Amino acid sequence: MLPVSDVSEGVAAVAALGVLDAVDYGILMLDEQGKILQHNRLAQQEMQTADIVLARGGFLVGCSSDLTAQINRSIQRACRGQRELLLLYARQRELPTAFVPLKEPLAMDASRVLVIMSRQNIWENLALPMFARSSGLTRCEEAVLMGLCRGLNVTQIARRHGVAPSTVRSQVKTLREKTASTSIRELLQRIHKLPPVQMLMLGATPLNPNLAEDRSVGRVQRPDLA
Repeated sequence: MLPVSDVSEGVAAVAALGVLDAVDYGILMLDEQGKILQHNRLAQQEMQTADIVLARGGFLVGCSSDLTAQINRSIQRACRGQRELLLLYARQRELPTAFVPLKEPLAMDASRVLVIMSRQNIWENLALPMFARSSGLTRCEEAVLMGLCRGLNVTQIARRHGVAPSTVRSQVKTLREKTASTSIRELLQRIHKLPPVQMLMLGATPLNPNLAEDRSVGRVQRPDLA
């Protein structure tokens, strides 16, 4: 039987992993060589798509030698106490990624680097439906709000859902009233300030997982609410 202290530490570790999995950002912890010590589910999903970054031999690398070099430079700078934001770009997609040191530059213990990837789009996480529920929106009103968050105009939203533009305008007016927003711009600003809540959490991410390399996984898609 494990000592009580070991059991407590194990429970705390699982709880911490659960917290990371609930956050709508890809998060990793690396050592000074770029070896992946820990990650949450969104980071694992990002690496498994291999669009921009992936795990190779247990290390974080880019999908090209140039991106790998950029990542390695940022890791080394973080180990020296510097924070850096990389705008990683490949396959017509950008992945803003922050590299943050987890110790003081002169500390004697081993260097650790926190890697934070950009959050999902607001319509891909739970923040929008949670906001809609708390505001008393109908499913159709939530679908209109989602369209606005995607940058669609009234005509485009109406065409997508097979209704008249006048119907969407009426729903937009209702959105403003139910959310006590003076304008759609104000409403969207409020939406983008919502807490980053992950869509789905099926248990904690295991320690030191064996990540698949260059393997595509399906992306979570919300059903059309119209």
